[in-house]
Parts: sequence; structure tokens; C-alpha cells
Amino acid sequence: MPESADFNEPVLEVLVPGGGRHMMRVTHSPFMIGRGAETGNDLQLPDRRISRQCAAVVFTGGVFTIEDRGQRRGVYVNGEKVERAPLKEGDVVNFGLSDSFELVFHENADSLPSLLNRIEDLSSSDVGTGGLRKLNLLLEATALLHSHLPLDAILGNMVDHAMALTDADRGLLLERNAKGEMSARLARQRGGKPLSIEGLEPTQTAIRYALDQKRGIITEDMEQAHSDLKAAQSIIAQRLRSLVVIPLYAFAQRRDTEADGDVERGELLGILYLDSTRPAGFSALERQILDALAVEAASVMDNARMVERERERQRMEQEIGIAREIQQALLPREFETSQHVQLTGMNQACLTVGGDYYDVMRLGPDRTAFLIADVSGKGLGAALLTTMLQGAFSGMSIGHEPADVFSHVNTFLCSHSRLERYATMFFAILGADGRLDYINAGHPSPVLVREGKAEAPYAAESFPVGLIPEATYKVETRELRPGDTIVLFSDGVTEAMDPEQQEFGMGRLKQVLESKKHNSVEEVQADVLNAVSEFARGARQADDVTLVVVRFCGAARAAQA
Repeated sequence: MPESADFNEPVLEVLVPGGGRHMMRVTHSPFMIGRGAETGNDLQLPDRRISRQCAAVVFTGGVFTIEDRGQRRGVYVNGEKVERAPLKEGDVVNFGLSDSFELVFHENADSLPSLLNRIEDLSSSDVGTGGLRKLNLLLEATALLHSHLPLDAILGNMVDHAMALTDADRGLLLERNAKGEMSARLARQRGGKPLSIEGLEPTQTAIRYALDQKRGIITEDMEQAHSDLKAAQSIIAQRLRSLVVIPLYAFAQRRDTEADGDVERGELLGILYLDSTRPAGFSALERQILDALAVEAASVMDNARMVERERERQRMEQEIGIAREIQQALLPREFETSQHVQLTGMNQACLTVGGDYYDVMRLGPDRTAFLIADVSGKGLGAALLTTMLQGAFSGMSIGHEPADVFSHVNTFLCSHSRLERYATMFFAILGADGRLDYINAGHPSPVLVREGKAEAPYAAESFPVGLIPEATYKVETRELRPGDTIVLFSDGVTEAMDPEQQEFGMGRLKQVLESKKHNSVEEVQADVLNAVSEFARGARQADDVTLVVVRFCGAARAAQA
């Protein structure tokens, strides 16, 4: 945040290549500038020659300055290359590109020079009778557009000023909805009065024509209009004589691959629509004022949309953070010391929340249950399913048979096919006598380390839960010897990638487990994680990593204890 919270918010006037202007208030410090939104840019300039982290406007010591934050071709103020420079009214900032975006710094959003500069090539004859009144309308509208009123009040005032400029009977602001269709956000009638949007029928022929042409359509008299417009049933039925339809775009950028200077429009935000039952006449000045109002309205709508998206992103991050806290709270944090078994486990999600799950349950003084699961997919959907699995398998602590629980979970998931999720699982119960009863439902076989040798003897004998409705689950039995260690893992371990896209693999996992004498289950876990980290060498991982390490201490140790 800035040193002072009460500084006057300056404005960056964005000059778009190929024509058009875009106003952006500097509301905080540092105010980040660059290509794309992923690096947290407040002002995004869609030109791939501009760096993702390009520049920043910083408020310090009561002065606004521009800083180069990594622009490849440098940052220039009034043609002079700078690393850091103070900004004053009218300073022009560019990024070492003659045909790209430029920024004009304005200390006050409503300064007269910055407003008048938006109307180019005016001759003295253009500002004749009523011309000053028209300019005053632009000044008033621009001041209101950049005010702190509610968004609908700002846009309503903009429509009112556009109607006063064109002497229209009614004005509409159409907005693009989630389906990509144009729907009325607000409507006004002469005299600045609100108009109900119910039953309004703006002529779709004119709207389609403006969108196809990607430019504003200003028709002074329908008798002289294009034949398609003149013959439109909605125009005839409403006896319309004059019409203004101006598409509102977020940005316009020049195609780098085009030599003819074609301009590619940015995202369509909405449409300013005005009509009247009387013919009208528009001077060059009035047409440019309409264009200026449309640019300003698009700027306000684009800024509001970005603010809303940022709020939604923050809300989602907060909710996902809560989900992560809940998910982590459900995992075992402390492992009780047992006379016949030692255990430890860990989970590391590749996203904020993950689809891996593990648990440890005491089924009495002589029996310990443990499991690991990997839900298909990632993110919130997978995380929600892991919580359901934990609730289902906690039933085994009150005497339910493992095979029955697996069948119940499988039936539930398959009957709710819209979930489109399944899970591989390995579940086992280890007794003080070394008996290991287990079910492997499509999960990679855990590794058994016995007398310094590692093998994978617990192959999957059943389908994953939630995949095949008719699947059956059978408990297998093996015997463990004192000192045997079982390492359960998710495929985030064996499928970890190095920068050359090579997998860690089962072979490397066995080699790690055989290469050292591990005195505790915690050492086993640490060695495996370190080996995976060293192998990846900083490469981003695409899957969750989960480990559960179990060591059978043996009946003799239990008796001694």
C-alpha cells in the first residue's frame, strides 16, 4: 500500500496501437504493469513483446514514480530510457516499441487537457453553435464515469449523457451474459428517467450488423439507411428513424503478423444502444464524442469486471484455504506408539487441496489398520471425495468388515455416476502376531523391505472403488516377520518427473529403500522424500505425494514391553 492512504488517485491514459484510448486509475502502490494477469498485473497490456513483469508505478515520499521491473527493451519517459523516474502531468511512458502501447500520466482524472486530447482533429468550425455544450457533456460524463458512485449509477449517467448528445428517445446498455448473449443491464428514457427492461425490443438486425462490422453504427435517418436495416421488422414496427449502436470492447491490439495495420478487437463487453422515432443529424464532433463516451464506458465496465474477478478469485482462494485446513485436520497428525507396530505418514498436495488420503486406526490393543487412497483428478472435487472415504472407512473401527465397507463405497460411487470419480486404495490390518489382512483395490503395490531387500508382493486383486458396479472385494492374508517394513505410496512418488521428463519410477524407490539401514520409520520417510526432491531438481510436480511407512516390531518385542 502507499505511504499515505489519502493521496489523489492519478490516471494512466492507455494509448492503444491502431487507435483508441483506455483510462486506468492508479488506486494503490505498487501499481503493476505488464503482459497477462498471472503475475498480478493491475494494468495488462496484450502485446507479447512486453514482458510479463514490465514496470510499476510506485508512490513514495509524496511522489509517483515509474520503475522498470524487467521490460526487455527498457522503459522510456518522454523518449528517455529510465530505471526509475518521477512522473508529472502529461509524461508519456513507452516500452521501447514504436508500434505498441503508450501511457500518459495524469495527476488528476478530470484535468481538462486529458479530456480534450481524446477528441482529435477538431477544426474551429466543428465547435460551433452548441459545440461547447457538447464538450461540456463529455466533461461531465467522463467525470461521472471515473467517480466513486455505484457502477449502475455511473453507467446510467453515461447513457443519459449519450441520449442528451443525440436527442434520443431511449437508451440501453446491453451486457454480454455468461451464455455469450446480449441482455439489457439498464435502460433510460428522455429526461434521465429509468425505463423498465421488461419487454424492451432493441432491433437485433442493427446489433448483429454492428457486431459483424466490429464498429459503431450511427444512422441519422432510416430512409437513407442500409437496405437490411431499413427492411428490419423491428425497426418498421417501432417506427424508428434514427439509431446508434456502438459495441464496447475491452481492448484493441494490433496484430503483429499483419502488415496492413488491421486492428483486432479485444473481448466484447456490451453495446451502447440509442434510438428515436425522429431523424437526427450528427456532426463530426458529436460522432467523436460518442466514440469517446463508448471508450470510457468500456473502460469502466472492463475495470469493474476485473475487480469482480479479483474479488471472486480472493473468495475462491479463501474457500479453498478453508477446505485445505479441513482436509489437513482430517489426516493423522500424531501416531500412537504401539507395542507391535511403528507408523508414520505424510501428504503433500500439488495444488492447495489434493486427492490423496491416508489414515491409521486402532482396532484394539493388538490390531492396527492403515490405508492409503488416491482419488482420480485433483482439486476440490477430489478433496471432497477423500473426506467421504474417511467417513466411510471409520466404520471399521466399530466392527464392520473391510470387504463389506469396500463394496458399500463402490456401490455408492457407481450409483452416483455424475461424480465421475473413482479411487485406488490399499487397506490393511496388522495384528500383533504378524498377520497382515489386506485389500488392494487397484493401487500400486506397497514395497516390503525385509532383511535389506525390497519387493512389491501386494499386487492389486480388485478394481478401484467407484469404477465397476459389479466389482467384488476379497481380503488377502500374508505374514510379516519382526523388522519387516511396508512402504505405502501414491503415484506422485514413482511418477515424479525431473526436468527432462524422466520418471522417478519403482526401481529408484526400491534402490533408496535398500541402500541404507533405516533405524526408524521416520528415517525411511525422510530418505524417500529427499531422493524424490533431488531427482526432480525443482521441476513442477503434477500429482500429490503421499507416504505411509509401517514397521512390524514383532510379538517378542510386544511381550518384552
